[in-house]
Amino acid sequence: MTRPVISAGFIPLVDAAPLIVAHEMGFTEEEGIRLALEPSPSWSTLRDKLTLGQIEAAHMLSPVPVAMALGLGGIGDRIDALSVLSVNGNVFGVTEALADAMIATGFTPDFATPEAVGDALAASGLDLRIGVPFPFSMHTELLHRWLGTGPNAAQLTVHTVPPPLMAEAIKKGEINAFCVGEPWGSTIVDAGLGALLLPGRAIWAFAPEKVLAARHDWVEAQPDLTGRLMRAVWKAGRWLGDTDKLGPAADILARPEYLGLPSGLIERSLTGRMVIAPDGPARRVENMITFFDGAATFPWKSQAAWIGRQLAARYGLNPHEAASKAADVFRSDLYRLHLGPAGADMPGASEKLEGALSVETPVASESGTLILGPDQFFDGQIFDPSLGK
Repeated sequence: MTRPVISAGFIPLVDAAPLIVAHEMGFTEEEGIRLALEPSPSWSTLRDKLTLGQIEAAHMLSPVPVAMALGLGGIGDRIDALSVLSVNGNVFGVTEALADAMIATGFTPDFATPEAVGDALAASGLDLRIGVPFPFSMHTELLHRWLGTGPNAAQLTVHTVPPPLMAEAIKKGEINAFCVGEPWGSTIVDAGLGALLLPGRAIWAFAPEKVLAARHDWVEAQPDLTGRLMRAVWKAGRWLGDTDKLGPAADILARPEYLGLPSGLIERSLTGRMVIAPDGPARRVENMITFFDGAATFPWKSQAAWIGRQLAARYGLNPHEAASKAADVFRSDLYRLHLGPAGADMPGASEKLEGALSVETPVASESGTLILGPDQFFDGQIFDPSLGK
């Protein structure tokens, strides 16, 4: 019997792992489908291929479906976020010269404290030229949330650089700082071109980084295939949630058709054992990247609303309308429909206070056993989707 083929695009990043593992470990076969995985050189290319119907699904930046729903980026077609593929996984770093200038102010890197890093950046007196992978990305949202106000606001200049080209942009002097998904930050360190100052989770402890995206019209026309795809990718995320699987996962991702990088480098990102400077110590980062635990795969409408509010503030849009439109494209309804029968533990609500949890907290769920992890913002503020604050 011929299995239906679903074409899916990805960028060579560690957080593409759920799609790649779904294909390589047989989870797509369990669901009676095949994945045709297609790498893309940039997020704009991947987005355009998805909206033009050249592929049916994609590993996608979480703010992209929201931005498209708000009419930003010049493309009005709707894409849906079917599930979250990964939480966290970004790093912020600077060139060796900027790191030295910060240390000269008395700064001691600890890979944990956004306030101290922000103060040292301001004290260095240097203008920031920060590389990010795409204007509509969690990298951009985290930077604006962290550095978009206060003494660094006037210094903040953001350049779009595809993740694999970030090191080259540093060599050319185009940027002196970067926020990028792993393992590309670690490749910059290993090349002696820069130092890592923060993991993304230090700014927001539970940031939805990538989503499983599909065109809305395809989702509506193919409910059965949508469900099969979602279940296969969810099973892959569950597999990746087992720490014993991270070594084999690194070996898979290292293959030339995926990331084409040393498996040891990739495993550092997966396990959170981060080397932060060419001659510096390793740092252990809890939840450096998360694929399953703490309802990591659930597309919370409150997270989408937060992204919508952020974009509305920068682009002069109605904040209430932006939050509502954003929530619509995070498809918690389809998640419940297709993954509940597969065994996914469903939270009792589809939105929550964002930034309210400082410790692991049991919450209402169908099984009664769901525990959410810390999700604080670095400054302690809380986003209430019902109030839009």
